Amino acid sequence: MIHVLSERRGTAPVVPVGPTDTIVAGARNGKVAALPLAGPIKEAKRSLRETNALHQQILDRLGVSPVAEDQLIRDLAVPAGEIAPQLVNLELEGRIIRQPGGFLSRA
Repeated sequence: MIHVLSERRGTAPVVPVGPTDTIVAGARNGKVAALPLAGPIKEAKRSLRETNALHQQILDRLGVSPVAEDQLIRDLAVPAGEIAPQLVNLELEGRIIRQPGGFLSRA
């Protein structure tokens, strides 16, 4: 599927874009530029034991006092792309709370 973006803001409808779709930039002087989208994001495969250990490391570093998310990532020395989904999981489980300003604390 191909989606066309108009040069005039607000004139193109918002259409969901899938991983195999192409976004086409607005035409200028009769020329159209196609921009292929990146493939789907691949999440690192972790065993249940490794995931549980990472959750425990995160929870061990959090307390009732908020900690900056970027500081937590530096302290754990694990790539942000691996920690971010686990923070979302812990937040959805109600084990951590996101505070204003990018801070995290235990629930």
